[in-house]
Amino acid sequence: MKRVFGDRKTIIILLAPTLILYVLLKLVPVAWSLGLSFFEGNTLRGFEFVGIDNFAKFFQDPAGIQSLWVSITFAVLATVGQIVFGYLLALLYVFVLRKGSAFLRTAVFFPMVLPTVAVALLFKSFVAVGDNQGPVNDLLNFFGLGSVEFLATTVGTMSIALVMTWWSSMGFYAVLLYTGLLDIPDEVIESARIDGANGLRLVRHIVLPLSLPILISSIIFSFNSTLKVFDSLLALNGGGPGTTTAPLTLYMYRTAFEYTEYGYGSTIAVVLTLLCLVFTLAVFRSSTKKSTEV
Repeated sequence: MKRVFGDRKTIIILLAPTLILYVLLKLVPVAWSLGLSFFEGNTLRGFEFVGIDNFAKFFQDPAGIQSLWVSITFAVLATVGQIVFGYLLALLYVFVLRKGSAFLRTAVFFPMVLPTVAVALLFKSFVAVGDNQGPVNDLLNFFGLGSVEFLATTVGTMSIALVMTWWSSMGFYAVLLYTGLLDIPDEVIESARIDGANGLRLVRHIVLPLSLPILISSIIFSFNSTLKVFDSLLALNGGGPGTTTAPLTLYMYRTAFEYTEYGYGSTIAVVLTLLCLVFTLAVFRSSTKKSTEV
């Protein structure tokens, strides 16, 4: 085995197919999109080089700024919920249920494998009003309250979208954080308990610091995935009412494929990519500083 993996030609032969696919499917589209962001037009009327005018246009575009804030707000709130609920479930698995947590882990994880569009349509039916009224409004009527059109307001639509996202993904982050908690040595936990650390003190001073690496990875993964949310919000309410809950990805899609403004649409994609990159680097840098201080 050492002779095989010690040969550079063998390593190149084994890695070449994967690297070629990665370049073709990842790097080439990114480079193509970056190049298009400096042009204006489409395949019918042609392309005209405009330099950085598209970027200047984006930061002066009210619809673009609104979509940017929708994406950031949704990503922050969704990430907080996913990590908090996931971490609480992970603590429940490790310190309360222990070996008996297998069934609950599977049950809570199950929504993660469902198609996001199907989940969005399911929640849409839950809060529906009218002839096909959903169980949520049926419950409100049962207690003598009137039906509420949740999807008719920005706050209602965003709230349903967040609950839907938390429900469908917290099981995944619970399992992810659960594996990180399992890496904490039992001797450390027992020593802390002997020294009088129990409950919240044990979690705050022992468990949380030792699980910080997997926690940071989960935060980065969660924020980047929710920042690029598209299909669930589109299926839930089409970015409505109006465009008040349309994320940056939906605005990019409509700009590029409905209005055929490929250059400006690519600019929006580049802005979204840079936002993910800046957040990831910021989290890594802050975590590195904390570990250095410790």
